[in-house]
Amino acid sequence: MNDLKIYRGDDKTWEVQFKDASEVAIDITDWTVYFTVKEKDSDLDANAKIAKTITSHTDPTGGKTSIILVPTDTSELKGNYYYDIRIKKNTGEIVTVLVGTLEISKNVKKTIT
Repeated sequence: MNDLKIYRGDDKTWEVQFKDASEVAIDITDWTVYFTVKEKDSDLDANAKIAKTITSHTDPTGGKTSIILVPTDTSELKGNYYYDIRIKKNTGEIVTVLVGTLEISKNVKKTIT
């Protein structure tokens, strides 16, 4: 399990690279990457607190994509949540590749002008 942390209302980018068992980058052209955050890991997808669908990758032939959160994604959240990263390959196969917890910490100043 991999734990992630962010301060509420911050911008955050996580770079993800897909590799095979030999550590060689996998071509993810035409893949869809899903990043989903929920209060309970058993919650329905419709109840997700954050749901990102990524179809445009930073370097698809090098297996790289970015998961980008903007301030509005976390501005009303605080505490510990569950997340997963799932992929839909160009063959139609769907695989969960990573699960963990996401800690959203309250910051001192909530707004920036």
